Amino acid sequence: MMLQKLAAEGLGTALLLIGVIGSGIMGETLADGNVAIALLANAIATGCMLYVIITVLGPISGAHFNPAVTLAFWLRGDIAPRMALAYVCVQIAGGILGVWATHAMFDQPILQTSATLHRTGLAQWWSEVVATFGLLFVIFGGLKSRPEVVPTLVALYITGAYWFTSSTSFANPAVTIARGFSDTFAGIYPGHIAAFILCQLGATVIAHAALQKLFR
Repeated sequence: MMLQKLAAEGLGTALLLIGVIGSGIMGETLADGNVAIALLANAIATGCMLYVIITVLGPISGAHFNPAVTLAFWLRGDIAPRMALAYVCVQIAGGILGVWATHAMFDQPILQTSATLHRTGLAQWWSEVVATFGLLFVIFGGLKSRPEVVPTLVALYITGAYWFTSSTSFANPAVTIARGFSDTFAGIYPGHIAAFILCQLGATVIAHAALQKLFR
């Protein structure tokens, strides 16, 4: 059972990164310099992939695909520390493998590091706090009210958050790390990853404290 859950988490995170990176490459290629169109393609494809993987793999592993989500469930006492750590490891590994698989699909060098330098600064760090808090609000609020629609809620939230956050809503440490390995539209310079992750994890702790009371 544990191996099945870990396989689901790794595969799901890999597919998520395939959706993020692949649609970024395709969108940028076809948009002919129109960044808004490229971002729209990136957001829609990511939202679609999220709906699919959460629906299909949720019954197996809970469909975290995100160390911040795993941390939140651990803080709630819903997952054991050892399992939580294993989830995080396979999420990170799965994300990187998903990036490499996408590079192969688009005939790009498999091993890359991102040179995207604009994803930093106070506005973007605060954006990641808001984005991560909002994601956890959607997940735990959905679980409290209508668990069956959580895949739709998460997909809609992330699709929208691509547009209403200045950082385009990474809201996921595994995704943030993996995107550092892709010098494409969806990449992030490796030197800017740590600040994003600190903001995401900080937002998770804040969300746990606040949402426990709200959805008690």
